[in-house]
Amino acid sequence: MKQILQNLSSGETTVTEVPCPQITDGKILIRTSKSLVSAGTERMLIDFGKANIIDKARQQPDKVKMVLNKIKTDGVISTVDAVRSKLDQPISLGYCNAGVVLETTVEDFAIGDRVVSNGSHAEVVRVAKNLCAKIPDNVEDETASFTVLAAVGLQGIRLLQPTIGEKIVVFGLGLVGLICVQILRANGCKVLGIDFDPKKCELARNFGVETVNLQENQDPIFLANIFSNGNGVDGVLVTASSDSDLIMHQAAEMCRQRARIILVGVVGLNLQRDDFYKKEITFQVSASYGPGRYDANYEEIGNDYPIGFVRWTEQRNFEAVLEMMSNGTLDVKALISHQFEIDKAVEAYSALSDPSSLGIILSYPKSKNSNLTNSNVFLSNKDKVEKESLLPSVGIIGSGNYASRVLIPSFKAAKCDLETLVSSGGVSGIHHASKNGFRSTSTNISDLWNEKVNTVAIVTRHNFHANQVIEALSNGKNTFVEKPLALTLEELDLIDKTYNKVNKSSTVRLMVGFNRRFAPHILKIKDLISAKKSPKSIIMTINAGSIPKDHWVHDKNIGGGRIIGEGCHFVDLMRYLVGYSIKDFHTVMIGKSPDIREDKVSISLTFEDGSFGTIHYLANGANNYPKERIEVFCENSVLKLDNYRNLKGYGFSNFKSMKLFKQDKGQKACVRAFIDAIRKGQVSPIPYSELIEASKISIKIANSIQ
Repeated sequence: MKQILQNLSSGETTVTEVPCPQITDGKILIRTSKSLVSAGTERMLIDFGKANIIDKARQQPDKVKMVLNKIKTDGVISTVDAVRSKLDQPISLGYCNAGVVLETTVEDFAIGDRVVSNGSHAEVVRVAKNLCAKIPDNVEDETASFTVLAAVGLQGIRLLQPTIGEKIVVFGLGLVGLICVQILRANGCKVLGIDFDPKKCELARNFGVETVNLQENQDPIFLANIFSNGNGVDGVLVTASSDSDLIMHQAAEMCRQRARIILVGVVGLNLQRDDFYKKEITFQVSASYGPGRYDANYEEIGNDYPIGFVRWTEQRNFEAVLEMMSNGTLDVKALISHQFEIDKAVEAYSALSDPSSLGIILSYPKSKNSNLTNSNVFLSNKDKVEKESLLPSVGIIGSGNYASRVLIPSFKAAKCDLETLVSSGGVSGIHHASKNGFRSTSTNISDLWNEKVNTVAIVTRHNFHANQVIEALSNGKNTFVEKPLALTLEELDLIDKTYNKVNKSSTVRLMVGFNRRFAPHILKIKDLISAKKSPKSIIMTINAGSIPKDHWVHDKNIGGGRIIGEGCHFVDLMRYLVGYSIKDFHTVMIGKSPDIREDKVSISLTFEDGSFGTIHYLANGANNYPKERIEVFCENSVLKLDNYRNLKGYGFSNFKSMKLFKQDKGQKACVRAFIDAIRKGQVSPIPYSELIEASKISIKIANSIQ
């Protein structure tokens, strides 16, 4: 299927063939008929992409601070690699979609229903149920495609709380502004519209609105005073897009005592206190389509808010807009300035450079396309070479940030045969598969269960790991899974049974991405302490940094929590350095509330040889302190490693220090060791028993502090 993508690094916009997304629980698969280009938002994205690196930094000063902190801990090269990787990610453009339901797992929607959604510019989109609404029979798809954008304006008006007879100013007469003036008029308000474009002012007048044409140097404050009979306006809805701080100043100046200002657009916000203080003006920023926006429980999981407590949600705002379209209250036909077929989308985005452009409609083929819902896109024309059974031919599940920045390049560097890259939505998959030389990309995991692939790497969200490992092993694939191996002891037991069953008749390797074992500094530490037979004492201080409470990694059912999700790294690493089985563990947590203890914990491990170690896993440290510090004490000597860059030795006659210019946590060496084992017909680099041991102990530790 075809989809419009933008490269954030270059700003290039393309119509790209991508695999069709697969239906999942709580989602709807929609075949697009029309979509609307949002002139304001999408022009801003295009301009950001085309900006040079300095201008990008100026537009996001908060991100610059994060980059500088990362340089202090990880070094310049690692930080530059991370920034380049972030900018290299393709993004899907568009969020105003109308089409027909192809597949559904939701009771409220049936195949064949005409619906609107916040889906992107693509022939097929996958959308959660709370972000869809049914189109009334008398509303055309072309009109319905304005629904989501109109909901943005409607939410701003709901926050403004206009009443019949009030005088309201709409500052900015773009698409959202021209929709808002109609809704305000329908609410019985008298409206004054302000804009630089005389054509947009004329359109607004056709909707019964008085206007101020800034191009003619008309004074908006003076005219607003006349408009309000000298009393000041009751409210201002700012729908403009500008860097200027003047708009907010003028909005406050034209207001009456205790008026309201609602920001829907994007303007300069260096506010002057006196503007708001003297009149006690209320100022609020509107959050997109309405309540539910940016709430994963609402948008992704599909939990609705009770109508008695939250009358207007995103979805109910969509429905309200469609009702206005159906009864003729809202007319968007006059706002359509251009129409293009999806194949001509690049031309459509060129039209954004015209300041007078408004609604740009994209149309999609009506005829049924047999390739539309294909899950697999073939990329390489290279002849397939017959391979020996042990030659690694790799399929990778997952193309997110870590997969694309670290693991995929690591597998490519290991010189294995990259066969198929599977991603959930198809967009990141097509980009990274093309970039790294995969033969195909897919959105269906079952495309890996064939004779072309003998090795699978799993880099998905943690809750998928166990089932995908079991499926890969059951299909006879050598399996590499990024940590954790499983989230529960029950899952771990199922993996163990599957592994042992499969290996009765064949040799299938299982590897977990415990890459720190393979870091150059860790290998040096292991070499230095192996000569010392006495028990060791190890202290690992992990300055993990805080992650927002609503991040999926904290969800026990999805991420498993930070100890299972990341702490397992250090349990395995300590097990490797000591060289003996873990005998017992003990934990101490900070605070009393369960939701703040799990990532602020001290874990003590004891080992069969008498060694012991402590893992301080802390999310409450300073971000400019080393993220990982490892100290090993043994036989009158000490080793101290900071951030896998600087290792110092104390008490060693033949070792003082080892420094690397670039941080190396062993990711490439870990993958290379796994691939080499397959190539040479050897066992997996980390003994299977140690993988199970570290995973089991990590799960038990997490369970003990919940």
